[in-house]
Amino acid sequence: MTDAESERAGSGTAAWRTTSLKAEEVRRNIRTTCGFLDDATADQALGVVSSAFVRDGRILAPRATERAPGRPLPNRATLGEGDLAVVLVRRVGESALVTSEHAGWTATRSIGIVRAEPLIVRWLRIWLQTPTAKARIDEDVTAHVEPTISLDTLRHMPLPLPPPDVVTAYHRVFGLIEEMTSLYRETARKAVELADALHDDWVSSGPSRETRALAEVAQPKSGKGSERSLPPSPPGPVIDVIAPRDLYDLPVPHVQRFRLSGPADGGGIHPPGTLVLSTRSDGAHIAVLGRPATPLRSVVAVRPVENEDGWWLLHELRSRSGAIAELAQGQNGREISARALKGLEIAWPDWSTRAGFHKAAGPLHAAARLLVSKIATLHDLRDALLRDISAKAGVLREPIAEREERSAGVPRPRAPRTTPRGQDR
Repeated sequence: MTDAESERAGSGTAAWRTTSLKAEEVRRNIRTTCGFLDDATADQALGVVSSAFVRDGRILAPRATERAPGRPLPNRATLGEGDLAVVLVRRVGESALVTSEHAGWTATRSIGIVRAEPLIVRWLRIWLQTPTAKARIDEDVTAHVEPTISLDTLRHMPLPLPPPDVVTAYHRVFGLIEEMTSLYRETARKAVELADALHDDWVSSGPSRETRALAEVAQPKSGKGSERSLPPSPPGPVIDVIAPRDLYDLPVPHVQRFRLSGPADGGGIHPPGTLVLSTRSDGAHIAVLGRPATPLRSVVAVRPVENEDGWWLLHELRSRSGAIAELAQGQNGREISARALKGLEIAWPDWSTRAGFHKAAGPLHAAARLLVSKIATLHDLRDALLRDISAKAGVLREPIAEREERSAGVPRPRAPRTTPRGQDR
């Protein structure tokens, strides 16, 4: 039976043929390349995409509607609509389909570009998210400074290929999950932005501009310990643990659950409603605890003296993001402490004003929390589908052509791994 016949006869539960981008290059006219610009260029020029902008299956490059005057002529690093942009450095394996919005933009060297028929790029984007693919990437990651995979590794990586109708079905399902997630995230962000706007209006139009030091109206407390100090599998009950980077780039100040956990009897536990705050050079990053958690070093827990002041305090701290970052120490302003925050001057109107704001902002935050919960449910569904795909793919074997190539004495180069994947420097 030919490959085409096998694909036509296959089903969602039939065995999937193992291949690779290299094995499919001639038959399917696949082209793989990578960018050549330095990543720093993406922060200074229009029309440049670096790995930092490839997140959650999308290209999130800023100023997407602007075009640089005198656009350069197309080159090997020019993105085309329908290409797959794959991250090769640090967050290796993350990918995004290039839409018309970023067609014609130039990729940096941290981006691999796969140009092929829709069947291949759509499936590769899904497959790279599976546990099996991530484990294989982990095996092949090399690094001297940052975790990295080569374009050659991507081309040779075993790839299960389901029948076209199966790929189409998965592409539709994952696309709908991502669209719903994006819609929920944007709606939640708008709800919080509306509360921000209400706060700013009440501050500017209020009859009194009274201020207080943070320590007079709240109890800030510094977190302790580091990720490395957490036990790998804590016995007994566990609790959420918050590292500084868990608060960076949150679309809204609400999190369904944090990625780390520690023993529930470890101390330093803060109740729901506590604000947790970290900093870096771009400002303060804040979230409201929805369930008990404990912060690590460089995360400050801020508990209002009165629970009803929580929403006012949250938005007042959000409005003082730059001032808070200036209080931080260390490289890139990432070391913030309760001691540094205690003297921060914040706007603190009379009780009736704060109570009125609490009543107005509460429903907006309730809506945001509900949407964050829905996003978490969608993520669970996506992860379950990815595990199912890994199970259906079974044990991947190296494509026959590549086994023959190896037996003929043409080894695929692989540098020794020196840095664990995902470790920031």
